[in-house]
Amino acid sequence: MAVYFGVAGNSASFFTMGYAHLLQVPEYLKKFELDAYEYQCGHGVRLSEQKAKDFKKLANDAGLKLSVHSPYYISLSSIEETKREKSVEYILQTATLAENIGAKRIVVHSGSAGKISRQEALELAKDTLKKSVFKLKTEGLSHINICPETMGKINQLGTLAEVLELCLVDESFIPCVDFGHINAREQGLLRNKEEFLNLFDNIENKLGTERMKQIHIHFSKIQYTAGGEQRHLTFADNVYGPNYEDLLDVILKKHCEPVIICESDGTQAEDAKTMKTYYQNISKS
Repeated sequence: MAVYFGVAGNSASFFTMGYAHLLQVPEYLKKFELDAYEYQCGHGVRLSEQKAKDFKKLANDAGLKLSVHSPYYISLSSIEETKREKSVEYILQTATLAENIGAKRIVVHSGSAGKISRQEALELAKDTLKKSVFKLKTEGLSHINICPETMGKINQLGTLAEVLELCLVDESFIPCVDFGHINAREQGLLRNKEEFLNLFDNIENKLGTERMKQIHIHFSKIQYTAGGEQRHLTFADNVYGPNYEDLLDVILKKHCEPVIICESDGTQAEDAKTMKTYYQNISKS
């Protein structure tokens, strides 16, 4: 089974080790034996086409599995039609960048449900994603997988059930399951292997075995309050969780082949390496 381990953005050690720019990422990740990287466009799609293509060659040579996180200000479920229309354009921009750097997946925040019911927000988000699929097809980008993400705050659209519903919009969609987010919004739900297994079973029942096996994963330990996610932590945390060992045990049990992106606070590469080492060890036993 091919399980890919990587990072979102750059760890603190990327800079302390003397690295400074995107084209050095493959060399840096090689030092940690990692094979995935999620380029961050949280504040907008700004990477030039030429630099993207330069990075694509280096990433291909290094065997990196790439993904792109779309802008945070995408609002799939906005009650304002103009904002939803702009969100379609932002998704197109992200997919275009993904094509240029050689990524196959783009991660998209699911939206919010502040002023309307969750069901109304879900229907608006579905409609925005349908328009996004049409736009990508017209631009020759239908091979780029949109990955709606589970969210960490209770007032956000993005429970696992809601994300799975969004993934029914098109068979090309792959859920981005952020287990730290789920644990935070559910107030510490993921306390053991059985809880992780239940989530994977839910995905399989809703989307089928193949999409369950190919899910896109974000993982970190996250501090939370009554409102859900508060801040990302590192693997040094032993209070909030969740535990990566339980997740990886279930991935092996379910014969999954996900991309696992670590989002620890400044120690992404180190913690991703810890996960990869653990997975390699249990795979041999």
